[in-house]
Amino acid sequence: MKQRIVLRALLGALGTVMLSATGFAATYDLTVDYVEIDTGTMKTRGIGYNGSSPGPTLRFKEGEEVVINVTNNLDEATSIHWHGLILPYQMDGVPGISFPGIEPGETFTYRIPVSQSGTYWFHSHSGFQEPDGAYGSIIIEPQKREPFKFDREYVVVLKDKHPHSGDRILRNLKMMPDYYNRNQRSLGDFIMDVRKNGLGATLSERADWGAMRMMPTDIEDVQGFVGLINGMSPEQNWTGLFHPEERVRLRFINASAMTYFDVRIPGLEMTVVQADGNNVQPVKVDEFRIAVAETYDVIVQPKDDKAYAIMAESMGRSGYGFGTLAPHEGMRAEMPELRKEAPLLTMADMGMNHGDMGQSDMAGMDHGAAPSGNSAMGNAEMDHGSGGSMPGMDHSGMAGMDHSNMAGMDHSAMAMGNRADPFYAAGSGLTPKAANGGKFLSYADLKAQKPLYADRPATREIELRLTGNMERYSWSINGVKYEDAEPIRLKYGERVRFKFVNETMMSHPMHLHGMWSILDTGQGKWNPVKHTININPGTTVYSETEVDEPGQWAFHCHLSYHMATGMFRKVVVEGGPAVATLKNGN
Repeated sequence: MKQRIVLRALLGALGTVMLSATGFAATYDLTVDYVEIDTGTMKTRGIGYNGSSPGPTLRFKEGEEVVINVTNNLDEATSIHWHGLILPYQMDGVPGISFPGIEPGETFTYRIPVSQSGTYWFHSHSGFQEPDGAYGSIIIEPQKREPFKFDREYVVVLKDKHPHSGDRILRNLKMMPDYYNRNQRSLGDFIMDVRKNGLGATLSERADWGAMRMMPTDIEDVQGFVGLINGMSPEQNWTGLFHPEERVRLRFINASAMTYFDVRIPGLEMTVVQADGNNVQPVKVDEFRIAVAETYDVIVQPKDDKAYAIMAESMGRSGYGFGTLAPHEGMRAEMPELRKEAPLLTMADMGMNHGDMGQSDMAGMDHGAAPSGNSAMGNAEMDHGSGGSMPGMDHSGMAGMDHSNMAGMDHSAMAMGNRADPFYAAGSGLTPKAANGGKFLSYADLKAQKPLYADRPATREIELRLTGNMERYSWSINGVKYEDAEPIRLKYGERVRFKFVNETMMSHPMHLHGMWSILDTGQGKWNPVKHTININPGTTVYSETEVDEPGQWAFHCHLSYHMATGMFRKVVVEGGPAVATLKNGN
């Protein structure tokens, strides 16, 4: 209790200094409440802000300071994390890392100097309050004019609302990891595969999956949800109005607990202008996949006096969100045809199917043994900056999805051209295709509209292997769960290159708090800047970070139940401007 009182005094003093430095602050009040969430087909008790879920859209202006008073009306502790915002670490809102949390009946004041613009969101970082409804959106208006034109805008928040609470979902997954898999393969599928591929090949494939303790339908850990758009189910039909010929900006936010969505608006081409709050050079697409916690801003221009469907199908095709863009009140767009077949994982998603790749592709493959941990990182992370010997990691205690000697593809020098999407393993069952056969957005299409940082070489590389055990429903980094891991220690002012190697058969949206991640798409200074980077099965992806924010930060997979079971790290930035620190901080 004394530690909490001391920390609150430090945070209060910091906030007072910040406020007096600017002389002005916009003030917002938020309450955290138990709410009823009604999808039309079910009513559940959840958690929301100011009496509703989703919470309100907060509008800030770049260059101002905002003061947000958060009052906890729950009978449990809570918190709010401002996802993607660059801010003092004490304001980041992660209990146990940046502050102690907000106790029942207490009010905590966040003070945030707004140094950016774009589309972001906020959510609880306590327990499973975010899957249970504690989320909202943020729009930050830029100081200067946008480099693109639009006549009106809408926030489009996607959510996977499940009838079960987050606590119950995790209990069920721990008891039976395929508890929510409603698309398991049957005897009929086996017979069809024998007819198609032969008995020997089919038995061999089944044996491979059995050895992995996985199944090719295990794309979504949690099915049985209702897809929501701005808190409304397909039956409730969220609607945004427009006048024909207007340019409409849609700010898509994936606030889901576990679900990736493939987004399309049949009959309208979308121009992607922003990714994770940062402007990109415009890309015209027919469809895009939005990982959990990502944001994409697109512009559409409906020319006809008719209703258009906003269709967001889940990556595993087990559910969808639906809304309408309409020229008049009361209109509902025609439901587009749903894809008939769900995708299936392949051997490539195990990191095993490289035999059909050309020599140029093989040059990017990393088949070496995993390097050992650097002494400053403990046993959790691997620092390659000194370049010594690289003995393999011992994952012998890991059952299930332990691919410690199978690294994925190196995308750092790849461009799309006419080749397959380089951010998916060659032959992956997850590689997306547009429903109309047109253009599907790839990370390789994203180029920064204006570089945020000078292009300079990284000072060192840290390898983060994404690991897990589906049978035990346990997720980790480099085979070590959060509670057993040492922090990742960075030095203020350095530029660090992160190497993500996905050794699991699930996609993982990796989110670094407090600092930007420069996604390496092989485009040098034009590489896009993001706060969340998706890593697909069987792949290796690189990003770089300018370590320009002192303090303690969270770094984790944003799939709620992966984060909760261990795919999480604390990042400690050493040096830089003096900051108030936790009494028990490392």
